[in-house]
Amino acid sequence: MTALYDLRFKFQNQTRYYKGKVRDVYTIADKYLVMVVSDRISAFDVVLPKPIPFKGQVLNQVAEHFLKATGKTVPNWFIHAPHPNVSVGYLCQPFKVEMVVRNYLAGHAWRVYKEGGRVLCGVKLPDGLKENDVLPNPIITPSTKADHGHDEDISEAEIVQQGLVPEHYYEQMRHYALDLFHIGTQMAIERGLLLVDTKYEFGLLNNEVVLMDEVHTPDSSRYFYADGYEQRQSAGETQKQLSKEFVRQWLIENGFMGRENESVPEMSNEWINTISQRYIELYESITGMAFQKSTDSNNILEIEKQVNEYLLQLSLDQ
Repeated sequence: MTALYDLRFKFQNQTRYYKGKVRDVYTIADKYLVMVVSDRISAFDVVLPKPIPFKGQVLNQVAEHFLKATGKTVPNWFIHAPHPNVSVGYLCQPFKVEMVVRNYLAGHAWRVYKEGGRVLCGVKLPDGLKENDVLPNPIITPSTKADHGHDEDISEAEIVQQGLVPEHYYEQMRHYALDLFHIGTQMAIERGLLLVDTKYEFGLLNNEVVLMDEVHTPDSSRYFYADGYEQRQSAGETQKQLSKEFVRQWLIENGFMGRENESVPEMSNEWINTISQRYIELYESITGMAFQKSTDSNNILEIEKQVNEYLLQLSLDQ
């Protein structure tokens, strides 16, 4: 199996380069972005040492699916995906805040709640909830977006007070985040899934707020299977889910949560293949389409060729 882990590309009219945890972002002519989605996988803000075959393709194509589906409701940065691992879109001025929307008490929210926390990012949580219970209403629990290291929880009031986002832009982000979550919830229900929580990133394009980056992917979102949810919850059983939470749980069970002096446990080939298959399962479950494995995701010359041909056409069309 091929995997794209740490390749550096050269694209036409490239002006800047940024390497993220999972995505490598190339600025083109200070107007466009080429986002290459690698097969790297991160957890607890740490990039794990081995790639997951086809993970980048899954993330890119799921994001493309939802960016196209939601674009008429919430404007976004996306233009086209010239390669299964690559998206091209408009260069935006990002806000250093992630909008996390939750409809169930799971993941980070549950870990805070289990330790006695009843206020998360300024949002008061009711007593008496169990892990994976549905919340009274979807809530927004933002976090700061760190270039390096850990993201931090922050309240909506603190975002405005600290000047991270001007209030009028934040209100638009809030409105868009809830609209996107509503659409994502309805699309998930149609596929027999429950959208548990997700994160959105926004920026400015021509002084207008637009959605950036990925949307409703297994790296940014958590899904439960709707069938049997109530029965499992009543019985206190673990929910069957589609997300990368199973990777986090495996790391926790093997003594790793990204803290100082902790080492990433060894990832066997069998475990890597399991992760890859789980990502493909999510793609097929959420889109309803069969996954077609790319055969050239680590071919630097072929990816450069396809992207550069598209960039040339894009420049001619402008």
